[in-house]
Amino acid sequence: MHSIAVVGSGFGGLAAAIRLQARGFQVTIFEKNERVGGHASQLVKNGYTFDMGPSLITAPDIIRSVFASAGRRMEDYLDLIPLDPYYRIYFHDGTFIDYTGDADRMKQAMAQFHPGDAAAYDQFMAHTRKIYDAVITDGLGATPFMDLGTMASFLPKALRLGALKPAYSFVKKYFKDARHRFCFSFHPLFIGGNPFRAPSVYLMIPYLEKAGGVWFTTGGMYSLVQAFQRLFTELGGTIKTSSEIQRILVSNGRACGVETISGEQFASDAVISNADIVHTYSDLIAPEQRRKWSDRRLHSTKYSMSAFLLYIGVKKQYPQLLHHTLILSERYRELVYDIFDRHILPEDFSMYLHVPTRTDPAMAPPGCESMYVLVPVANLASGTNWETTKHTYGERLLDFLEKDFGMEDLRANIEVLELFTPDDFRTERNSFLGSAWGVEPHLLQTAYFRPHNRSEDIERLYFVGAGTHPGAGVPGVLLTAEATEKVLLSDFAAHAGIPASSVGAEKAR
Repeated sequence: MHSIAVVGSGFGGLAAAIRLQARGFQVTIFEKNERVGGHASQLVKNGYTFDMGPSLITAPDIIRSVFASAGRRMEDYLDLIPLDPYYRIYFHDGTFIDYTGDADRMKQAMAQFHPGDAAAYDQFMAHTRKIYDAVITDGLGATPFMDLGTMASFLPKALRLGALKPAYSFVKKYFKDARHRFCFSFHPLFIGGNPFRAPSVYLMIPYLEKAGGVWFTTGGMYSLVQAFQRLFTELGGTIKTSSEIQRILVSNGRACGVETISGEQFASDAVISNADIVHTYSDLIAPEQRRKWSDRRLHSTKYSMSAFLLYIGVKKQYPQLLHHTLILSERYRELVYDIFDRHILPEDFSMYLHVPTRTDPAMAPPGCESMYVLVPVANLASGTNWETTKHTYGERLLDFLEKDFGMEDLRANIEVLELFTPDDFRTERNSFLGSAWGVEPHLLQTAYFRPHNRSEDIERLYFVGAGTHPGAGVPGVLLTAEATEKVLLSDFAAHAGIPASSVGAEKAR
């Protein structure tokens, strides 16, 4: 029986581990922290429960496929709750739009601001459906882009669809009102992308939401982590928590195991890293074993923004907030530029609020609110000293919410307040530059041009998670696991001289 070591237990690591354990491999997950989950961890304090990372589910069929790979039904492990509307988006002038997948309601809301934009909605969605079909229906998101041939076969379709032009440029062809241009171009930010340079291939997300809905789970997003953990252990997989990896063992150019910070070594036939790409290459593998992904190459790659988060437990409820609420600055392009390129901490900010108690009241004491506030900020290339800045910045955000946005008596009712900064992403998640989304998804860092699902430097070393193809976001990360599974099975089959579909299949049968 072949053995696999998985470094990290985020959604990508858990999904890859489930898929391979179900195929008959013996998989062991090594997790740095006391609990599994990675970026999708959970904070529980004084009766308040917070998801610390991902806050919504789209494309439930991609999650369903992970369970199906093990012959199980998602519905036996998760209780999905549909959200409608998906988000409420407040603009700087006090107007707002409730963003939904219902075309009639969406057009009615848009017509208040620009009737011509409302008339263009169906055409925009028809176009983005073609991009969605290429990525999801045709399986390109789960297809490893390991060579230029795969990329070349995708390019003609991508060019026909306009999927390589910047997302915002694509959107502004359809919509005139700035509010609508934001509503349909901001989705790359969900995966760490700059809408003004991320390719329009990522605009399949609005159609993905419309086709599959936006969902939450009873108990919060961490319930999905727990469901994957339960399934993996039911299949016979092993999880070692509080087991930080300090080195990936390499012999004759091939990964052959891992070593923990306590010095324990575990042999394996392959290693899959769900850790940050830069951390994996620069901290866990010696420089002389890396020809392509040298430190110079790693540091010349563009990395995404970071985030400043407040986890707030408040003994009062605020009906102006939906489950997902965006509150926007007047600036859009300039603010994104400040964050991604100038690497400064500007005076203004936009924010995203996740209030799960709107859907699952049990995530806070009765009559109370559990919420997190996420503000996109520059990664640590900014040089911001968050140790000295975080409290004053947090106070600015609370001031805005209480005095400008109208959340009356917010401070007086706070029972829990925890801050999470780019420094915390670096120390707790091993995220290079504190980038919450890793490698930025711009055109020359997409598909073939992202770090590959199989290491280009070391045999039997593979990657899952936001840093590899197809990229960040829960659906994207789960698709990295499927793509990586295909590469690994092909490699083991080639070594054994048997069909890839047969490798490790004894236990699955």
